[in-house]
Amino acid sequence: MKNLPVHMARWSARHPGRAISGWFLFVVVCVGLSMALGSNPAQTEDFRVGEAGRAEAMASEGDLERKPTEQVMIYAESGQVDEVQARAAADDVISRMRALPEVDTVGDPVWSEDGAMMRIPVVLGGPELDGKENVVPLLEQTAQVDALYPDLVVEETGSPAISKGVNDQRDEDLALSEKIAFPFTIVTLLVVFGSVVMAGVPLLLAISCIVAAVSLSAVASHLLPDPGVGTNMILLMGLAVGVDYTLFYLKREREERARAKGRLSSEALVELAAQTAGRAIVVSGLAVILSTATLYLATDVIFSSLATGTILVVAVAVFSSLTALPALLVKIGQRTERREAKKAARRARRGKPPVVREPKPEVGRVFGALMSPARKHPAATLVVSVVVMLGLAAPALGMKLFDPGRDSFSRDIPAMQAYDRLTDAFPELLVKHEVVARSSAENAPAVQEALRELGEQAQADPLFARNAEPVLRTSDDGRISVLELAVPHPAYADAAADSLAHVRDDYLPATVGQLDGVETAVSGDVARGQDYVTDEKSKLPLVVGALLLLTFVMTVVAFRSVVIGLVGVFLNLLSAGAALGALVVVFQGDWAESLLGFDSYGAIASRVPLFLFVLLFGLSMDYQVFVVSRIKEAYDNGMSAREAVMEGIAKSAKVVTSAAVVMVTVFAAFVFLHLTEMKQMGFCLGLAVLLDAVIIRMMVLPAILLLLGDRAWWPHRPAIEATGAPAGTGAAAVPQDAPARPELQTVP
Repeated sequence: MKNLPVHMARWSARHPGRAISGWFLFVVVCVGLSMALGSNPAQTEDFRVGEAGRAEAMASEGDLERKPTEQVMIYAESGQVDEVQARAAADDVISRMRALPEVDTVGDPVWSEDGAMMRIPVVLGGPELDGKENVVPLLEQTAQVDALYPDLVVEETGSPAISKGVNDQRDEDLALSEKIAFPFTIVTLLVVFGSVVMAGVPLLLAISCIVAAVSLSAVASHLLPDPGVGTNMILLMGLAVGVDYTLFYLKREREERARAKGRLSSEALVELAAQTAGRAIVVSGLAVILSTATLYLATDVIFSSLATGTILVVAVAVFSSLTALPALLVKIGQRTERREAKKAARRARRGKPPVVREPKPEVGRVFGALMSPARKHPAATLVVSVVVMLGLAAPALGMKLFDPGRDSFSRDIPAMQAYDRLTDAFPELLVKHEVVARSSAENAPAVQEALRELGEQAQADPLFARNAEPVLRTSDDGRISVLELAVPHPAYADAAADSLAHVRDDYLPATVGQLDGVETAVSGDVARGQDYVTDEKSKLPLVVGALLLLTFVMTVVAFRSVVIGLVGVFLNLLSAGAALGALVVVFQGDWAESLLGFDSYGAIASRVPLFLFVLLFGLSMDYQVFVVSRIKEAYDNGMSAREAVMEGIAKSAKVVTSAAVVMVTVFAAFVFLHLTEMKQMGFCLGLAVLLDAVIIRMMVLPAILLLLGDRAWWPHRPAIEATGAPAGTGAAAVPQDAPARPELQTVP
């Protein structure tokens, strides 16, 4: 297993046609499986959490669960509504809606208090989450009625229409992110390799990895339901790690080619690259996979989907780097060798000497300047860098979380614009609390009477809507009752949270809570969000603890050094903390709203910090593995600890920075999207990668390792010392655990 990357690369290098064909056959099979099996979308019950989830489960037992509901609005742009025309339009809407098979019931028209707007409630059949699919015929009928009455505005909004609008906008955003990320990635790769062919290899493999992973995620949804967010993460991570892994492998193959000076065949060069870069890719991929897998401990359908998408695309990217990539490099190398041989033959016929290309310096001026402080003043560099990073991380201590609901969606969605007009005219539609009670059938009269009393107390409370009577519904067998209370405040407002607290802590215990044998729970828009945030916070210690432990163990196993393991955990915490602190500064305040195009709610979307913390650890491990691998390689080959640090950093600086530029570009593209959560993720990930590649890997890491010296590798001793040769002689020894070198085939 230790030499598996070398064995895979060797086979691919010797059978490039089969390897390339096999890879694309694998992608086709993945797509075929996806088309054959389809996906398994998450259902309403998969999202239930805490007391709100328990309330919804009880309501569902009595067939009293929340139904997908639309509101058709009729008003005049001028504000003066012709009542006769409005009623005619309403009758037309009602008759059309009742004729649709997707509609369950249509309510009577309701006028706003000022008489400027009429609304018609339309309840769809089927589960709540199916509303976004079933709402299309309703929207079409509403548009037709609107066209028939030019003096009126007839429009529609509601959870189904908003969900459909969000999905449509997400699709447009994904297309936009591709338009931004792909060109910048191509330009970066062209700058790094100076060749269209070599620049196309990483992009080709990344795209094929994304296609395969999206298809596999559809298959995986039959084990873990798909809530519809995994594709975003697969695109985000697929382009990032797919290009990164290919970059690292290509860089090492180029180094071996430059060192061989034409004496080794492309097959041998690829095998040599696999001994180092191939192993580093496997270790890095495993680190990201294991880090991301800790999200499953949150037992949340959203996190599970994000984890599955990330794990699949990283695993596929690693697989492609060990199979298709070596084969492609051999094919390209053989083509290059033939071209160079022809050029050499032409020069020989003309009596000209062969062209000798001097290798480019590993470290340019920029990288040299960044590495200079750590090399000359490691202690001062460490202190200043850590203080700066801790300063960036400090605002994270004041992070506030909220569960983004309808109110946080982009107002570019027509249904959201209509929703704002609706709730301005009917503020009682902003929030509903649903009090659910379950008891025996004989207790039903007492329970219903207690719920009515609860409703009276709530209506006397100024936090609740005075113009909306509480609605009491009871199941056919009388066992389940649901009381709906209207609140004229948006879900994120403090007043809405206070109203929920009044129901749960005061009114419910004083009424239904006094009855024996009655099970109660409260759900609704506010309760769902609050319970979700509470549930996430309760899982946070478990997820973070597992993440820290896995990161430490992975690093110790990979580098056989306890000290490097501790350093890795410290650096990852520093990088993630700084990025999350910057996230709070930017998105929890309102100063950057116009700059980044978002509305601040004074808090961070509740799913973002935990997911980012886990993912940032994985990405930090990605760079750490590649940088420390080069340092350890030099140390094992006989360099002193100081020489090994500078050698490893120098040889990895350019490729790590190039990979970081690609990642930052991909993540930054998500800042331009509409969904606030995706903006926050893109900003935080992009900044974290930038900080990690520049400050952590070029300043903090070398400074720590230079100060620690040989102690950094405790308890491991370099192989050259184990054989009796003194360390620091610069001898090119081979580690005891290194695989046998592949058969070196010279080029004739």
